Amino acid sequence: MLTRRHFIVSASTLFSAPIAGPSLASTASQWAAWDAQVTPPNFDPAISNPWGLHPRFLATRVQANDGLEPGSIHVDAVARYLYHVQADGSAVRFGVAIARGSLYEAGRYTIRRKAKWPSWTPTPEMIERDPALYRQHADGMPGGPKNPLGSRAFYLYEGTRDTLLRIHGTPEPQSIGGRASSGCVRMAMPHIISLYDDVVLGSPAILYPAENFVTAAS
Repeated sequence: MLTRRHFIVSASTLFSAPIAGPSLASTASQWAAWDAQVTPPNFDPAISNPWGLHPRFLATRVQANDGLEPGSIHVDAVARYLYHVQADGSAVRFGVAIARGSLYEAGRYTIRRKAKWPSWTPTPEMIERDPALYRQHADGMPGGPKNPLGSRAFYLYEGTRDTLLRIHGTPEPQSIGGRASSGCVRMAMPHIISLYDDVVLGSPAILYPAENFVTAAS
């Protein structure tokens, strides 16, 4: 059972930069087909679990803390939860994965852009850190079911500065509940699809500090 004290404890993000070149842009006609490809038949975010996730990582409605701004997003990086606060004082909770080790950056951000099936470009830091994995995508990777940003992405800013941090879908749903990304907050692709239209540009996203020695195995 979620407690008020637990809700406000933690958070996470991903380092990846989209590029808007026409050769990488996907089209609205592709989006519907890809949505259908990654969404199980008769999908219900509260009970559908084709990935075998721990049941606590499925979509759940919970009571939010008093005073939290409706529409705001809060990421508890210890429990691996993302909360979207509702106008009635509840919150919709989803399971997430966060960044590995020191790549996670807690903070208060603003969602100033969101995108369906975005393209992706690894940052220079990612290429330097793991050239065998990322150099092949130095010129960008088009959107699609195998793209690391998945089906949807929210772009996190500090003021007018794009932090390169994202909350996004992932083609690796088995990573939900763990520390897996190079900086981002990951969600199962059908979960972020169900959340996407309800998130308004300009909404705050608060990523709370991650644990140093505690896991989210239970």
